Amino acid sequence: MSAEKDLTKGSVAAALFWVSAPMTLGILGTLAVGLADSLFLARFGKNELAAIGFVYPVIVALMSLSIGLSAGTNTVISNAIGRGDDTASRCRLTLHAIGLAVVLSLLVSGLFYLLAPAVFTAMGAKDAVLKSALSYVPYWCLSFPFVVAVMVLSAVFRAAGNSAVAATTMVLQAVLNIGINPLLIFGMGPFPELGMTGAGLATLIARVASFLGLFFFAWKTGFIDFACAPGLKLWASVKGLARVSVPASLSNAINPVGMALVTAAVATIGDAAVAGFGAAGRVQSFVLVPLLALSSGIGPVVGQNWGAGEKDRAANALRLCFIVSVAFGLSLAVLFLFLADPIAKFVTNSEEPAEFAASYLRIVSWGFLGYGILITATAAMNARDRAQWSMWLSAARITLLYTPLAWIGVTLAGYNGILVGSVVANLAVIWAALIACHAVGLLRVQWWGIVAPSDWLRSKSGVVKAA
Repeated sequence: MSAEKDLTKGSVAAALFWVSAPMTLGILGTLAVGLADSLFLARFGKNELAAIGFVYPVIVALMSLSIGLSAGTNTVISNAIGRGDDTASRCRLTLHAIGLAVVLSLLVSGLFYLLAPAVFTAMGAKDAVLKSALSYVPYWCLSFPFVVAVMVLSAVFRAAGNSAVAATTMVLQAVLNIGINPLLIFGMGPFPELGMTGAGLATLIARVASFLGLFFFAWKTGFIDFACAPGLKLWASVKGLARVSVPASLSNAINPVGMALVTAAVATIGDAAVAGFGAAGRVQSFVLVPLLALSSGIGPVVGQNWGAGEKDRAANALRLCFIVSVAFGLSLAVLFLFLADPIAKFVTNSEEPAEFAASYLRIVSWGFLGYGILITATAAMNARDRAQWSMWLSAARITLLYTPLAWIGVTLAGYNGILVGSVVANLAVIWAALIACHAVGLLRVQWWGIVAPSDWLRSKSGVVKAA
């Protein structure tokens, strides 16, 4: 595995940069697909734009399986590299992770196919909007096992410090998807006009091609080797992967499930509000790419250093992520004071959804810094093999703060009440993230109100005993 990079030596900032920077382009490409879907479908029809607003939070929730499995794969592989495990054992871990990914994704996609009508109806989708949303589902379900396998394989390369391969795969997949999209949505050239169905079919084609290409590359470069006795220690691998993957999947699913509940609150205002809210949410994902890249980069850095016993380096990397999150989040909030209106008009198809989208961007952006701290903290705790802490942190944000505040807000102040609830939830979770990171040994926080509860939690987590 000559493509591996040692992240336990040299500058921590440099290590974090070289893993995170390529992922900025990769994540940007992936999110560009969702934004392109929104732009193309907005010009196809208003029902399709509203439909993607219902579809988006649900498929993001389901994608949590792939995120969780990739987190588990990153942890076991990066820790193995830090410990100095041999190549054959890491190849076995890779094959076991891919196999687990395929089995679980088939089960999840089959379940979603059966439950999709009930799910979208419960969220408030009706008539033509519901029909349009359901036309997307079959092709997305067929594509799901391929994208999960791709994300697991990408995590193997990231764990080895080679995020450029993962990023390149994500970009090429996005380029293919976006290129096919208008052909199938609008019926250009010899292709029929398929609308939402065309968007789903384009996703399937791109994901299959991406998996085949990355699998072949992994085999040629030695990251996959069928001569490594793949049946050996299978159960031990599954347990190691599941210990991180299950809580990490739940942790990542909690946020979009909460978003689905919040979307239901938005739906009480009307389809225009759902369209604007959904479009602004996709813009949010797009502009937060650097923070998402940090959350992808912190995992390999923490994983390798923790496996090698370099705990101070892991803590320094996480501290740097927090500083970047605050600076970047505040900068975006200031920019949206001036740019919210033109951006909202660009991503929607009429004046009323644009107004809802602009309000979202102006208000919710003030909580972006808290969201950045949350996602980098949870990624670091996953890599530290404390994924259950990430799960409880995410659950507290959604169940105790965001969802109830959104429903209280829409009752008292309408649409803007939902947006204020989002800001409050994201800022309040900062304190909890600092406590959790201190408790698992990733930070040493000395501020008032942090140390006492953190030290008690550390004793419960076993960190104090381990020290």
